[in-house]
Amino acid sequence: MRVLKFGGTSVGDAERIRGVVEIVRGRAQRGPTLVVVSAQSGVTNQLIALAERAAAGPVEPSALRNRLEALIAELGLEEGLVEEELDELETLLRGITMVGDLTPRSLDRMMSFGERCSARIVAAAMRSAGLPAWPYMAYDVGLVTDATYGGAHVEASSYAKIAEELGPVLKEGLLPVVTGFIAKDGDGYLTTLGRGGSDYSAAIFGAAMGADEIEIWTDVDGVMSADPRIVPEARSLDRMSFSEAAELAYYGAKVIHPATIQPAVWKNIPIRVLNTMRPEHPGTLVLREVGGAAPGVRSIASKGGITAVHVTSLRMLLQYGFMRRMFEVFDRRKVVIDMISTSEVSVSVTTDHPGDLAALTQELAEFAEVRVEHDRAILCLVGEGLRESKDVLARIFATLERENVAVRMVSVGASRINVSLLVDTADERRAVQALHREFFKA
Repeated sequence: MRVLKFGGTSVGDAERIRGVVEIVRGRAQRGPTLVVVSAQSGVTNQLIALAERAAAGPVEPSALRNRLEALIAELGLEEGLVEEELDELETLLRGITMVGDLTPRSLDRMMSFGERCSARIVAAAMRSAGLPAWPYMAYDVGLVTDATYGGAHVEASSYAKIAEELGPVLKEGLLPVVTGFIAKDGDGYLTTLGRGGSDYSAAIFGAAMGADEIEIWTDVDGVMSADPRIVPEARSLDRMSFSEAAELAYYGAKVIHPATIQPAVWKNIPIRVLNTMRPEHPGTLVLREVGGAAPGVRSIASKGGITAVHVTSLRMLLQYGFMRRMFEVFDRRKVVIDMISTSEVSVSVTTDHPGDLAALTQELAEFAEVRVEHDRAILCLVGEGLRESKDVLARIFATLERENVAVRMVSVGASRINVSLLVDTADERRAVQALHREFFKA
């Protein structure tokens, strides 16, 4: 049994949806298949913009309606296929305007329309091509979360419920097309799993159904040695470990959503990353362990928009409790930390979600000196056994010195597969390109 997840670019227009239909046809011939779909590319952003405008005054979703109706017509599908969803969307927009406020719960419901319409359109396109496909809303087949709107956490009971609901569907030979990204909480309110959460949905359904493999279909040839938009000569990797993929995903690689790894690791289900535009390409197979790989750099990721917070206090010296007090502030302010570097009297951390930075720094300043730096980027070099490779750090710093790139922070040792560095955002592209030339020489 396979789970196939198609991202926004893969279902972005009629031509690509027809390509998805043929990919699914080939997979379905091999055995039971479940499809998870994202919203068409750009639709979620449209919905967010509509919601924000509605809080300030009346809006009409005419552009979105026209886009979806044109897509349906080009695919030769029945008119009114998503009319129910579009009518509900208009009602919600009027409600937001009436109260003049956009709550996190309302925003999650707004964002849900992209996946809900996409599932109906893709399933109808498959049926018109002779496949026994039917759309299913994830929340109707057992996916339940808590009420953390914008980034909900899946309830453990969801897995058994999903298997109970979809097991008979697959046994009948039907082909479920399920919404990614969305769910409902225990009170029946719509929730989302966070941006990119359709990957997570695919892994949840794969774990629940005991899938043999989860396929993530995107617009690149698998996991790459670097972002091809930064390094055009980047190459795809034939295989990598769950640990490597998780590190890359967290530090900026756009191929796999970080949370995807968790259910797959739990059930030891391989993930294959494939290119919808080049379905013949073998892509990258992500496994629990990759035997025989030589230690060294396997891929380089980067993430901009980073803020560094430097906390200094003589109270740290030979004292316990200071670190606890500091991190409690970050916890209260819900600031997620990426990197940490410490000395006897200072702690430096980075975050790409600083939240209310003024309140954070004000609270920290009650017991320490605080300095904040913006416009930073994290570079992450990943590879199994990286820490055991004796010359990697020397080559990294020599390369960056030649490029006149200053390293603001470095993290190595906590993970045996990851070396992370903080640089100025202005140096990000040049640094990634130089490091790729150094570690991936032809």
